Amino acid sequence: MTDLELLFQKLAKSTFRSSFKLKGKELEYLNSKGLGVILKHGRDFIDQRLAPANPPNDGKQTPMRNHPVFIAQHATATCCRGCLQKWHSIPAKDHELSEKETDYVLEVLEKWLKNFVNS
Repeated sequence: MTDLELLFQKLAKSTFRSSFKLKGKELEYLNSKGLGVILKHGRDFIDQRLAPANPPNDGKQTPMRNHPVFIAQHATATCCRGCLQKWHSIPAKDHELSEKETDYVLEVLEKWLKNFVNS
């Protein structure tokens, strides 16, 4: 796992990762539900779609719209196991995410989402 400040510096240099912003209905949803509720949804998404040792449809399991967490996952390279390995040094194959790794992913998502709360 990576130091968050360094990670966000690297993400900012990626044209693809830095292109993601919350707007429209996803931004409204974040601000109407609140960060705490959105992060609870995020934990559920991670547990179901990312944490299993070999998630179904890996690399395609995270939609690119319709929930603030999905957008945050693409922006922070926490969208699939391949991105977790490349950007966060978390093993991709045959490795179920530990509680510590899940907490780390949520911390990354929270840091990114906080930039949009009440904006």
